[in-house]
Amino acid sequence: MELMVLLNALVTRLLFVLHSLIGVWRVTAAKKEPKYWLLALLNLLLCLETGLTLKFKQGRGYKWFSPAIFLYLICTVPSLWLLEIHHGTQYCGNEPGAVQVNVSNQDFNQSGDNSHGSEGTDHHIIQTAKVFVNQLSTICETVWTLALHQTFLLLLVVGRWLLPIGVEITRDQLSQLLLMFVGTAADILEFASETLDIEDVRKNYALINAILAVWTWSMLQFPLDLAVQHIGCKPTASTRRIPSLLLCRYSAELWNIGVSLFIQDGPFFIVRSILMGHFRIFNQMLVFFTAKNILVVTLQLYRLAVITLDFRATILQKSRKGEVSCCPCEPYEASTHATADQDSEMKEFIAFPPKEESQAPSEDQ
Repeated sequence: MELMVLLNALVTRLLFVLHSLIGVWRVTAAKKEPKYWLLALLNLLLCLETGLTLKFKQGRGYKWFSPAIFLYLICTVPSLWLLEIHHGTQYCGNEPGAVQVNVSNQDFNQSGDNSHGSEGTDHHIIQTAKVFVNQLSTICETVWTLALHQTFLLLLVVGRWLLPIGVEITRDQLSQLLLMFVGTAADILEFASETLDIEDVRKNYALINAILAVWTWSMLQFPLDLAVQHIGCKPTASTRRIPSLLLCRYSAELWNIGVSLFIQDGPFFIVRSILMGHFRIFNQMLVFFTAKNILVVTLQLYRLAVITLDFRATILQKSRKGEVSCCPCEPYEASTHATADQDSEMKEFIAFPPKEESQAPSEDQ
């Protein structure tokens, strides 16, 4: 096992665990109930995944799916849910306590400078760390929640970059995937922050849960790498079917269209339409992002139509030339292994009349 692969695998998962623990700490501080520290036990799943990956995959990733990213979602999403729900009962204003802590710190630091010996230095470092934590605790919870949302999405992108890649994905595909994740993360952050910051939304507990459910659903695209990898096909009976051929040739494009329609822009458009149509909530940003979702959904449907027409044209062209391949994913190569059954299945799909050659076997009989 390469040292760099091992280091990247461990450091990335350590960052995931630390960020998850910070989220649990903020939940415990906001709720003021120590029982919420039990959420930290979810990180045991990530530790177990780390051990299994190091043992069976030598630290490298899997094809099409990242268990580390998925478990990081499981560890962090519950904390963000609790913080967002608690956020609705808080008022964020200027807190004079924070200024008083800073003043007392300054006095304490001056007294610590007068101490002598190693014991005084160690005591001073410990007290400084405690004061720093106390100062962080005085920050408004709404600021903490937004910061956790932002760092969560950034770590998803950076963590996917740092995680060792498997043999099935190339660095070129990884770079494409990361660029897509950056745009996806920005859209998801806009959806969560823009909708949950509306005052009328904060007054409706059921609406908050619905928005968080859609937000969680949109996060499930991060563990998957199907956006840059083609499934490929084998010359089997099932892959000779037209839907399988279409999926074989355009698997990455179809996955991107499906994500936009059913995981991201489609659900986002539905939520924003309900806010404006049913709850009569209107503001400039809400209208703008709704229009953006409509535009993206329309363009994705247009792209789907273009792909379908292009695939049909390819099949028709190959049939007219007498060329039949099991999977038109790659340039056609003449082969003597094409069977009469493959020819007949393709002819049935494109609705061509049967050729006279197909009657030859019956005449010979």
